[in-house]
Amino acid sequence: MKILSIAIPSYNSQDYMRNCIDSLLTGGEEVEILIVDDGSKDSTPQIADEYQEKYPEIVKAIHQPNGGHGEAVNAGIRNATGYFYKVVDSDDWVDQDAYKKILDFLREAVKEEEPLDMLISNYVYEKQGAKHKKVIQYHSILPENRYFGWEEIGHFKASQNILMHSVIYRTEMLRNCGFELPKHTFYVDNIFVYWPLPYVKKMYYLDVDFYRYFIGRDDQSVNEKVMISRIDQQIRVNKIMIDIYAQHEDSFSCDQLKEYMLHYLETILLVTSVLLMKMNTEEADAMREDVWEYLQAKSPEAYQILRKSIFGKVSNFKGKLGHTITMGGYKIAQKWIGFN
Repeated sequence: MKILSIAIPSYNSQDYMRNCIDSLLTGGEEVEILIVDDGSKDSTPQIADEYQEKYPEIVKAIHQPNGGHGEAVNAGIRNATGYFYKVVDSDDWVDQDAYKKILDFLREAVKEEEPLDMLISNYVYEKQGAKHKKVIQYHSILPENRYFGWEEIGHFKASQNILMHSVIYRTEMLRNCGFELPKHTFYVDNIFVYWPLPYVKKMYYLDVDFYRYFIGRDDQSVNEKVMISRIDQQIRVNKIMIDIYAQHEDSFSCDQLKEYMLHYLETILLVTSVLLMKMNTEEADAMREDVWEYLQAKSPEAYQILRKSIFGKVSNFKGKLGHTITMGGYKIAQKWIGFN
């Protein structure tokens, strides 16, 4: 049995995907690497086939018409045979020492009578040109060296959301909760990590710097100019996350889970609101109001809580002074959190 399936969504990734794949091959035959070629126009399909031919017991090349990052993740889940499932983007990689510790742990975790649903580890911003590498870790929030549930978690800071880079999910849990990402939509990594959270019962945190998140390419989806050009997709993701929260609002297993999901939603709404504010057009202002009205319609309680929060107030500042204050806070967040 494969312990871990790792999907690599790949679109025109010929220039950097080898580094990603090579960092994962060291896991050996207990790991399944699914290279999902999402309708690439360059040499990505040939590279995927090359690795499958060279490592037939480890690598599987999947070719599909272009469906976007979300459909590549969906294809990985459909084809995964591993007990656990991880997504590693084609321009990222993993730390080798941490990888060994992750696999050593998962090898024992599959023997548990009550299955582990989510493994959490740290990730590192490998920001191009940055001397200091920002590490996102959770040892101040999550119990260490033991299994735990949502009722035992602490309070997350703005920079400490559990992202796609942080998680390894149990494959069967993803399938059982009806998980499916939308096609042709960027920023669905937020949905990937958000959707399964209400179904997670058993967790474990390994305090290792596992995932290396590369950031700095001009064409990268988290480049600010690119994000603004795709603001409609950012809004779509916001609304899907609002739907997910509203669906579970009356059935969360404990207050800590509800608080965390609201915290994550707040962060995403802040980013979208500020990007719309930076556009500084009447159309953008209308789009910002629409997102908040959507939240109000779906969850009046969440709307009231977030409107009163610091982020909610910042997201809705009016006038020139409000705009100046918001942009100042946004620049501080860029430097602090490390996004592009």
